[in-house]
Amino acid sequence: MTASFPIPHNRFYNAFDCTFLEARSDDPDRTPFQRDRDRIIHSAAFRRLQGKTQVFLSGEYDFYRTRLTHSIEVAQIGRSICHYLRRHSDLLDDGNFIDPDLVEAACLAHDLGHPPFGHSGEETLHHLMRCYGGFEGNAHTLRYLTRIIYPDGEGGRVGMAPTRALLDGVLKYKTLMSELDNPLRHFIYDDQRAYLQFVFEDEPWAERLAPGTERNAFRSVECQIMDWADDTAYCLNDIVDGINARFINRLRLEAWGQDNVGNRQEAELLENIIDCMRRGTLEKTFSSRIGDFIAATGLKARTGFMSDRTRRYAVALTVDEAIRREADFYKRISVDLVFRSPQLQQLRYKWNHILQRVYRALLRNYRSPDPHALIAEATHRRIVECTDPAAMRRLLCDHLAGMTDRYVIHTYRRLFDPQFGSVGDLL
Repeated sequence: MTASFPIPHNRFYNAFDCTFLEARSDDPDRTPFQRDRDRIIHSAAFRRLQGKTQVFLSGEYDFYRTRLTHSIEVAQIGRSICHYLRRHSDLLDDGNFIDPDLVEAACLAHDLGHPPFGHSGEETLHHLMRCYGGFEGNAHTLRYLTRIIYPDGEGGRVGMAPTRALLDGVLKYKTLMSELDNPLRHFIYDDQRAYLQFVFEDEPWAERLAPGTERNAFRSVECQIMDWADDTAYCLNDIVDGINARFINRLRLEAWGQDNVGNRQEAELLENIIDCMRRGTLEKTFSSRIGDFIAATGLKARTGFMSDRTRRYAVALTVDEAIRREADFYKRISVDLVFRSPQLQQLRYKWNHILQRVYRALLRNYRSPDPHALIAEATHRRIVECTDPAAMRRLLCDHLAGMTDRYVIHTYRRLFDPQFGSVGDLL
């Protein structure tokens, strides 16, 4: 753990915020948060997001969003929120503001840990790893930043050694898996407790915050901005993609509205969507709503056991309640008409089958006395040398979680389809 210089000309951050998880070389030309952002952008994990499902299988059509395009959109919204708050909040000024580079880094990183096939893949890997530490997309993002990105770093360290503020900025959930009675989502891995201790340093967080909802809701202001930027991007854009993919049409939307519209605001929102579909202005209209969602934000002062250590916990994000209800309404439409549709459920069933078969085939191979080298040499060597069964499964899970959609399908076909592949194929 090494300290870095505070951000120049910005009193919002201090040395506590800019401390690195592990030692990093000096860079006088970039702030610590710019270095965090740049390391994420130039990582293989970030590039692989272009091949991972957002809603629809990556590569099916060229206009659907992938995890990569979604992350870029979230980062743009996050930066815009920072600039908006700097101009309009009485709690900020030109020498005391939320750093847009830090928020951009958190936004770009927020989906690094998501596996192939979106939330379907996340559920499958959690089922497979349930007795060995579980799997959770946000916990795996934390694992990427601290263990997987740059596995052979300078001085023998692993991970990208992020700043305390970035690590806290991606920590949507601060509850350990073992602290939940029925952990399905919204936890971090038990062996990540040390990162909570780093984020809070010597503050008694375990005593002050009950596991579950209370602790998970205790977020830095940058994490709150990242989360709202994420909500803004996917609640608006999933509607557009769902309509372009013809999962949502006027007849289905009108039928859904008869049973699910509960008040005048929702009725007006539904009629606006139908009107935009009729006039062909859907994408333009929903893109303009992004600005309204940004302008719905504000800041309020807060106090707590971290507010004396860092201004990241001395202010909190607020969002206009009408806009929050609008976002929730769009999410309900996407869940009911897209995610729960028979077409997507059939695909989810197939994706689960593919991931399970590949995982179990690799597990059988690496539990044998003389395993074949079925994966890349460096990963193969780490797994073969691993003597802890749970750690070996975690390495296999890391490998699968890092795959793109197409690469998992390609691997599945090479392992199980006798008519697919040849010795000349590249893996």
